[in-house]
Amino acid sequence: MWKHKMLPRPAFTVDGRKVEILSAGVLNVDSGPDFTGARIRIDGQEWVGNVEIHINASDWYRHNHQTDPAYENVILHVVRRSDGKVTLSDGRILPQLELPYSDTFGKMYLDLSRRIRAVPCEGYLHALPPLIKSDWVSTLAVERLQAKAERISQTAESLGGDWERACFVTLARALGFGLNGDPLEMLARSVPLKFLLRHSDHPLQLEALLFGQAGMLDSSCHIFDEYYQLLCREYYFLARKYGLHPIRVDLWKYARTRPGNFPHRRIAMLASSLKGGFSLMGRIVEARQDPARLRSLFAFGLSDYWKEHFDFDRPGAELPVELSQGSVSLLMINFAAPLIAAVARRRGDFEMGEHAFNLWESIAPERNRYITQWAAAGMDCRTAADSQALLQLRKEYCDRERCLECRLGHALLRRSLLTPTETAGMLSPFDIPLEPSAPAQG
Repeated sequence: MWKHKMLPRPAFTVDGRKVEILSAGVLNVDSGPDFTGARIRIDGQEWVGNVEIHINASDWYRHNHQTDPAYENVILHVVRRSDGKVTLSDGRILPQLELPYSDTFGKMYLDLSRRIRAVPCEGYLHALPPLIKSDWVSTLAVERLQAKAERISQTAESLGGDWERACFVTLARALGFGLNGDPLEMLARSVPLKFLLRHSDHPLQLEALLFGQAGMLDSSCHIFDEYYQLLCREYYFLARKYGLHPIRVDLWKYARTRPGNFPHRRIAMLASSLKGGFSLMGRIVEARQDPARLRSLFAFGLSDYWKEHFDFDRPGAELPVELSQGSVSLLMINFAAPLIAAVARRRGDFEMGEHAFNLWESIAPERNRYITQWAAAGMDCRTAADSQALLQLRKEYCDRERCLECRLGHALLRRSLLTPTETAGMLSPFDIPLEPSAPAQG
């Protein structure tokens, strides 16, 4: 009721002061007050702070909030029943808003909350004509590709119009495969590409620069690892020469990461992409109509040390020496196609932009929990263009509660407004149980 401002108009505190909600705040899923950063106006005076929600006002004391400093900046107490006052530690009486509701409303809420899903309309989607769904999916795929291309354009702009460096930064981020995308991008931005290219014929120095900038080199560690100590010596010299400063080492994430996917090996692959120079953008654009040739561009490989190690001084058995086909597909989806689209837009080349979209359509869809949820809801996903569209739908519409801007939500709402005569012989979405349809077999 508070989040969606389901309040009487006007609303008053229990002592008769008028309450206006300027912002309900952000739902807090951790410890502390239920909503943070709320903005409300009480009798004309604006307050900014937290809001606490209870069934009974006396729950404030039952939950021992009076002894918790985190609740000292609560500006409003919202309750179903005002069965007493709440006094803060400085003696102020906390303003209290009573929102009574019927038992029928409470039961309805409980019934609905048991059926809350990540995709609010998933139980109704199979009632929509396939054309509506496929047309919206195609539009979303283009929308997502354009968004990814725009990010690359913005990266180039932030780097003074250096598109080759923007390509390198985007590649670094893509090699993070989500988990370490941010620190890898920060690493690539922390050292100018021109400095790296001065050492493109010296693989050890490339690795020294990148591992050093990643904050992973400290000569007091791994003192018996000859390779590590050699990297330290090279980096200390090059860092002084170029005036470099590393990023924070605590940015790197290892949770739920297999040894073969440790960030150390991704950094080593990034160094490998620089051997002999860096002209990846031109080669990707040139091979844009040949998926097999594009895939060959990501055979970066690893130096001898990293063929046998997943961390410094930590050898591993049967480690992959190249990216898997699945990982290459992700680079094609998240790096190659958006790069082609960005270059196409920069050049005003519509045909090249079509090649970027065609590349998505030539790749199998990703497999993740979001796509699995959409499959359970009856949404077809045959290519990477489809899976990217469904990711766009989930993240930009469902998660942001933009149902009124979604063609699927709009179609369901329109059908719900049809008269009984107009819906004769048609299946109304509200005649469909809230259980999702079974996913198609095969």
